[in-house]
Amino acid sequence: MFRPIFHLAFPVQDLEEAKKFYVTTFGARVGRVRDKWIDIFLFEGQITLHERPSEVLSAREHGVRHFGAILAWRDWEALALSLNKMRVQFKVKPNVYGVGTNAEQAKMLLSDPSGNVIEVKAYRNPSVALEMEDLEECSASTA
Repeated sequence: MFRPIFHLAFPVQDLEEAKKFYVTTFGARVGRVRDKWIDIFLFEGQITLHERPSEVLSAREHGVRHFGAILAWRDWEALALSLNKMRVQFKVKPNVYGVGTNAEQAKMLLSDPSGNVIEVKAYRNPSVALEMEDLEECSASTA
């Protein structure tokens, strides 16, 4: 049975450098490869990296823009350990916030070589931390 796959596309400075980063840093898999773009499968999603240096934003222009994934706690811990061993440069080093509360979460931020920010999180209690609106409330508010 087919499950939907989240897809995101963004520009990078250098396609080969970006591919190497995602494969080496996260163990991502390479999909389709073309002259000016490549598909990367990362955290059960697909990102398409487009070699368009003129569209890459400076760090200042990024603002709050980022993408990422929420992992199982043990997977987050294993990734944090692996990235630390690789001596990855973090924007926010792996850390745990709200220790002992229902909202306890682990978080790290890093950038790819083009400055695209990646946030990787885990929640100790996902059902509390990922509260979602009731579907009936959403339907009523859009009617």
